[in-house]
Amino acid sequence: MKQLKLLDYIIIAVVIAVLLIGALAYLGKNKFSKSPVEATKKIAFQVMLKSVSLTDSKMPFKIGEESFITIRNVPYTKLQIIDVAYQAKKMVLPINNPQQPFVVIDDYSMPYQFDFIVTLIDDAKITKDGAVVGGNKIKIGLPIVLEGFNYRIGGTISNVQILEDKQVEEINKFVTQAKLQSQMDDALQSQAQNAPKEEAKPEKQVEKSAE
Repeated sequence: MKQLKLLDYIIIAVVIAVLLIGALAYLGKNKFSKSPVEATKKIAFQVMLKSVSLTDSKMPFKIGEESFITIRNVPYTKLQIIDVAYQAKKMVLPINNPQQPFVVIDDYSMPYQFDFIVTLIDDAKITKDGAVVGGNKIKIGLPIVLEGFNYRIGGTISNVQILEDKQVEEINKFVTQAKLQSQMDDALQSQAQNAPKEEAKPEKQVEKSAE
């Protein structure tokens, strides 16, 4: 039996190393391709939803409620809504004014089109490459879908912010106040709808005496 030469040992060692690296990568334990996690913090990220068609008088998003998130067509989880901003579609109208040659007004040709900015909060792993949520790097431009009881709307992330503890406390207070205000508004609206309507009384006719 021939003795193995030094070159043979090197080839065997290389093959074993390649197999080990491949196995680690397959099992998701390969740390060479992943950025190390520096911290775990709360993040707030805004989702821009453009040209949403809405004919209901009630807004689909409410502060304090949860919306199910899908990132890159992969379902993730429910996240809490901490802020909502919206406006009707706008149009630019030129005017005869050298200092300001145009004005921005509501586009009355699209009365049921709205742009939304929905802010969500989540726990994220902070790496040198950015915040990671659900195995995805949360960055501006990332496509995302929000889904609730009566809506499923796609948009893109427009802002990402890493939160400090004090900011999280302020957000929690704001959300609590917003939820209480929403409950009060719903109760008042329900009372107004259920209140009995007074029937209009016929006006009394005043007879004029003949002179």
